[in-house]
Amino acid sequence: MSHDELLDRITVDPSVCGGRPCIRGTRIDIAIILDGLAEGLTPEQIIDHYPQLTLDDLRGALAYAAELSKENIWKVAPAL
Repeated sequence: MSHDELLDRITVDPSVCGGRPCIRGTRIDIAIILDGLAEGLTPEQIIDHYPQLTLDDLRGALAYAAELSKENIWKVAPAL
């Protein structure tokens, strides 16, 4: 699946989840998927929790996050 096809799996609609990016056709925030992966859940474990998701949906979430990381504005917590 191409990068653009993965990104097509993501939708941002002000009337769904307050406009946060979600997997198309669901109310599953991209942040939920990314948080799960960051906590060490496997893709299979995430899909077990959200059976309407596919591996391509998870890849789409990662592709979306990669696009966001290319932004020129970075929000970094101040050093302590």
